[in-house]
Amino acid sequence: MTKKKRELAKNIYLLLASLFITSLVVSNLIFQKFFYWYPFDLNIFGNRLFELSVGILPYPITFLITDLISEIYGKKKANQVVITGIFASFFSMAILLIANGVPAIENSPIDDLTFNKVFALSPIAVLASMIAYLLAQFVDIRIYHFWKKLTRGKMLWLRNNFSTFSSQLIDTVLVVGLLSFFDILEWSLFWGLVISGFLFKILVAALDTPILYFFVTVFRKTFDLEPQDELEI
Repeated sequence: MTKKKRELAKNIYLLLASLFITSLVVSNLIFQKFFYWYPFDLNIFGNRLFELSVGILPYPITFLITDLISEIYGKKKANQVVITGIFASFFSMAILLIANGVPAIENSPIDDLTFNKVFALSPIAVLASMIAYLLAQFVDIRIYHFWKKLTRGKMLWLRNNFSTFSSQLIDTVLVVGLLSFFDILEWSLFWGLVISGFLFKILVAALDTPILYFFVTVFRKTFDLEPQDELEI
């Protein structure tokens, strides 16, 4: 690979990493707002189907990016991005906690009550979310590479969807379970929230498969990669 192409590969990796970290951090900042996504009023286990936190919206993007990085740059680089993203999330939470503790002046456009209502974070909720997400991402990367090796770099749709479906199930069950265990959510909501969250995530994951195919094709043509080849940067 030429020096010019190597620099291009590094810059693209940094761009993907920044998109991943931004999506992960933002999901923790906006999770307190909920919305209803479905044209019909359906109930499941006492919950409206697809009554979800807006924090779920960036999550599928993060799994798409780790699958793309796994495919093109390899397992090590994908794990590196995940660990960096978790560090960035905890760092942003620490900044928010400090900002929340600083008293607002009298003529501040945003007073303490408003700021606290929007940005106040439950340390337990954040910890539960991060533990679930960390495990889910590592599972996603491991399963992705298992299927890539087994299929010798072919059947991209198989490893993309198998890895994402498995990891999203783990993430959803763990985060709702941990939040219920710590009495942040009621156990009666468990199955409704799990099913709604998981169905939404796998629907989005299925829809992003053509996007993954497009970018993988562009990468392979740009860097002359065979199905099993990975870029070393």
